[in-house]
Amino acid sequence: MTKPRLGIVLFQLGGPDSPQAVEPFLYNLFCDPDIINFFGGWLARRPLAWWIAHRRAGIVREHYDAIGGQSPIRRLTELQARGLEAALARDFDARCFIAMRYWHPLTQEAVDALRSATPLDALILLPLYPHYSFATTLSSLKEWRRVYSAQASAQGRAAAAPREIVIEEFHVHPQYIQALVRNIETAFARFADRRTVQLVFSAHGLPLSLIERGDPYQRHVQETVAAVMARGGWPNPHLLCFQSRVGRQKWLEPSLTQTLEILPREGKKHLLIIPISFVTEHIETLHEINIEAREHALASGVEQFEMMPALDDSPDFIAALASLVRAAVAAEPAAAAPDAAAVSPKPAPVR
Repeated sequence: MTKPRLGIVLFQLGGPDSPQAVEPFLYNLFCDPDIINFFGGWLARRPLAWWIAHRRAGIVREHYDAIGGQSPIRRLTELQARGLEAALARDFDARCFIAMRYWHPLTQEAVDALRSATPLDALILLPLYPHYSFATTLSSLKEWRRVYSAQASAQGRAAAAPREIVIEEFHVHPQYIQALVRNIETAFARFADRRTVQLVFSAHGLPLSLIERGDPYQRHVQETVAAVMARGGWPNPHLLCFQSRVGRQKWLEPSLTQTLEILPREGKKHLLIIPISFVTEHIETLHEINIEAREHALASGVEQFEMMPALDDSPDFIAALASLVRAAVAAEPAAAAPDAAAVSPKPAPVR
């Protein structure tokens, strides 16, 4: 029996793959209207993005130099893609494509690779952002729609498009939660007395303006933390803070920096930092937490500072991704073949 043929697009933000790529990566980031948006932004966004990227490139390049000169996100996402293909191989002929939002392989490259692939029975869009946000999930999917639709129209292939399924988030998926719990247990082993450990969950920050517009990111992160604590069953105190603030807007609080100053004054000097919104190691974990935050914490009186490793291609996380895909395909049975005048099917979100 022929296995169903799946195309799975894994979306990520991406990261520079060389020192020379830092400035154009930052330019692409700050050109995104879902990142920077204001009245008249359509006119000022490009010159503003160039100015910010040029101004910040030097210090950001130094940060990447400190972790090896480039972002590991592409390599790690490739490992996740190959792991997911293997995990699905028993039941599906699955091929994963990677679409990075701000650096290679860009969305256009993923669409080109998909177009040259064997005809598919279903196309799964799987953003690797556990928590839905306008700035990540929505931005990546909007870019996919723009590029994919434009190419389909140009080639006149809309009628041949495979059925499309969108997995919008997985912030409380049981196997994702289990993967986090297992990694936290691994990090706990570094403490001589785990009873003294303060758990500090750190998520990428977000401007409050997005939350006020209905972005569910903050709520999703809070629900992940609650699910992890319930699954882990640890009696240790815990809190949630946010990192990576850029610009003068009001962002989610408390910040990681503020938290690391307050905790030692309260006698909390053994900290386990849990990067809760990242599924691979990258600049925010390897430098912002493991170098900058570590130095700041130790200078503030912290005696032991440990960081949970990212999920990367751990068996538990790959199993979670495979479970998401299987459930999505099962929930969307194949529809009747469209006629020649049909347009590509409306995507079905899976949450």
